[in-house]
Amino acid sequence: MHALVGENGAGKSTLMKILYGMQKPDEGTIAVNGEAADFHDPGDAIARGIGMVHQHFMLADNLTVLENVVLGSEKAYGIGGRARARIREISDAYGLGVRPDALVEDLGVADRQRVEILKVLYRGARILILDEPTAVLVPQEVEALFENLRELKSEGLTVIFISHKLGEVLSVADAITVIRRGTTVGDADPRTTTARQLAELMVGSELPSPETRESTVTDEPMLTVEGLRLAETDSDGVERIVLDGIGFTIHKGEVLGIAGVEGNGQAELVEAVMGMRSADAGTLTLDGRDITRVPTRARREDGIGYIPEDRHRHGLLLEAPLWENRILGHVTERPNSRGLLIDPGAARRDTERIVREFDVRTPGIEVTAASLSGGNQQKLIVGREMSHLPKLLIAAHPTRGVDVGAQAQIWDQIRAARREGLAVLLISADLDELIGLSDTLRVIYRGRLVADADPATITPEELGSAMTGAAAGHLEHEPAGEPDVPKQAGGEDR
Repeated sequence: MHALVGENGAGKSTLMKILYGMQKPDEGTIAVNGEAADFHDPGDAIARGIGMVHQHFMLADNLTVLENVVLGSEKAYGIGGRARARIREISDAYGLGVRPDALVEDLGVADRQRVEILKVLYRGARILILDEPTAVLVPQEVEALFENLRELKSEGLTVIFISHKLGEVLSVADAITVIRRGTTVGDADPRTTTARQLAELMVGSELPSPETRESTVTDEPMLTVEGLRLAETDSDGVERIVLDGIGFTIHKGEVLGIAGVEGNGQAELVEAVMGMRSADAGTLTLDGRDITRVPTRARREDGIGYIPEDRHRHGLLLEAPLWENRILGHVTERPNSRGLLIDPGAARRDTERIVREFDVRTPGIEVTAASLSGGNQQKLIVGREMSHLPKLLIAAHPTRGVDVGAQAQIWDQIRAARREGLAVLLISADLDELIGLSDTLRVIYRGRLVADADPATITPEELGSAMTGAAAGHLEHEPAGEPDVPKQAGGEDR
């Protein structure tokens, strides 16, 4: 298992695209099993036993898991019973828990990732390239994935593992290569290297901490959610409750963190607060104003900033230039418009300011968003949202897929705005981030808020346990020497 680390824009994804036949190198050689290889397209790479799971998944939302897996590999096991049996066999062998007939659009991000891994194994890959595979997983799921990878390794498979989570890299990798600005700058031995040393090799700075020491929480409510209920009907006409009895208040200067395993209602909660979904019951109040039936644009104009969970699907127009992406979500607001007309000149000038202030690495504002690395795309989105001085920021996985340097910048921006009275609803799969940034922590499980915790005392392991439904009520930190089992209010073990 060979880890590849480097800051955003260092060239990790470009290198992997070359190894997967998506991009042609200008010079140099690639050898697979000691034999020279020349890849013209991904088909050549697949034929040589190379498979890649991309950071942004390559799945067709309107197809089932089975259809996605067999697409392009119909000759291997057909498209019916044999294919379904093979999918179940691989899923069971590696504990992936994949349902062949589920629609991909109904799956959470973690499940989509498992489908991508299964798709690669289905094609007979012996070399797996995993780009940020743990970005959406809680500690228990990460360990389960690592167990799967160790199984693959024990069967003779090779894994190339790209990650910004240096602790995970050090725990799972056999070897580490560090690249910076497109060049290999060193190798590291995970047995003798610390996370701090690896961070300094990557970006020349220490590993940042999300810890927020001083409290800025006021007693002025900014967002109040009461009795929120949301149901949806699946393809079989069966109604499913996705949010039930959700209630909380976020005050000015407060970060409320929502912890939960992917697919337990976080995305639906965000969409309900944004106005992208209409709640079946309940009320939402923003800064004293009832916004329950207010449309999304009006909520944006009233001061809601939004960092979406999936920047490609919900945050950017990938084929549009950066200055046009700067306008998204804020079409009616200055400096993007004057009256009823868009003001391209002002939008361009403000995009240049965002690029400077938020350190977006780009040759210019006329390039497309697709040409930026994932971390620089994220910094552009954060810059866009913070530029409108929001009252409430909905931050869904704000540092997903960004390097330690960009991570520190984004945390600093959130902390600075929080000191000025910003209220933040934080959704994150990074439990250190949730615990470090939050003033208040709530756990969501199957569409209900089932537990709360004190960020000052809770550990990631205890929080991860609660996210799987193992605890409810108020989570208390266990004293040293006792088992790490979260307790309910009242002190009894669940």
